[in-house]
Amino acid sequence: MKLIRTQDAVGQVLCHDITQIIPGRFKGPVFRKGHIVQPQDIPVLLSVGKEHLYVWENDETMLHENEAAEILRQLCQNENMEASEAKEGKIELTAACDGLFLVDTARLRALNAMGDLMIATRPGGFVVRKGDKLCGTRVIPLVIQKERMEQARALAGDTPLLRLVPLKQKKFGVVTTGSEVKNGLIEDKFTPILQRKLAEFGCEMVCHACPGDEAGAITGEVLRMLDAGCEMVFCTGGMSVDPDDRTPLAIKNTGARIVSYGAPVLPGAMFLVAYLPDGRPVCGLPGCVMYAKRTVFDLVLPRLLADEPVTAEWLAGLGSGGLCLNCPECHFPNCGFGKGV
Repeated sequence: MKLIRTQDAVGQVLCHDITQIIPGRFKGPVFRKGHIVQPQDIPVLLSVGKEHLYVWENDETMLHENEAAEILRQLCQNENMEASEAKEGKIELTAACDGLFLVDTARLRALNAMGDLMIATRPGGFVVRKGDKLCGTRVIPLVIQKERMEQARALAGDTPLLRLVPLKQKKFGVVTTGSEVKNGLIEDKFTPILQRKLAEFGCEMVCHACPGDEAGAITGEVLRMLDAGCEMVFCTGGMSVDPDDRTPLAIKNTGARIVSYGAPVLPGAMFLVAYLPDGRPVCGLPGCVMYAKRTVFDLVLPRLLADEPVTAEWLAGLGSGGLCLNCPECHFPNCGFGKGV
């Protein structure tokens, strides 16, 4: 840094905060470290007794923190996001619509490991609402070498680190298994819960059936619902390893490709997800979805509505953070459930 006359400081970058004191009214920084001095700032600086200023010496190899923050924004921002103006080297992104927020955590970790820059995001894999804050970026020093930012670009690659995928309002069908429901011995309390969960996202149940426990009948109802235009089908119950629980076999017999039967999540270990050749999902939901406040279904459903593939690899990653603590007062998603490291 160098010391120069205040009148010669236009366009220069301040190395320290400039404090202003107005007795009885105000004491604080009138200009902060990193501020680029403008012509209209000169009288103000002189009025607080600053006839000389320490400024950074500019050269072609360095970037100001605001310029570097703009590069970090480019590395992060995708469609459906809005960016704030650069302020004190920071830029924030917010959601321009409701949707599923996704983060490439491997690339994010690589960038943050560089040490002289940072990108902090909210947890990925969860639904956000329009206006929600998604991330904040900044470089740590006041100025940074251009070469370091080029290294950051190379680490980030050609696609943004963040995505915000709008959710679709889908039509779905529910196949309620169990002879006790079919024969009217007990009331079906599972289907109303599913309807309420999906109604939160604007989805409508257009088909419902209670075929009992016979695998062929369950398969037939799933296929009928798909032929009727259902975009998703959920089979409730019959998901344990008991001999008379036939739902997994019934789903397999539809011709769907089973991605996983089982998930490292509690509640929800016996969850099944499968896809038809045309990409429509068929899921087997264990009984916990009916009685537990939050389960594996709450983690999977947003991906189904965003047409984001549910893979075996992604499900396996739910193990860290996959234990719901069943808090007396549920604060999901503002809790650790589903938020692995």
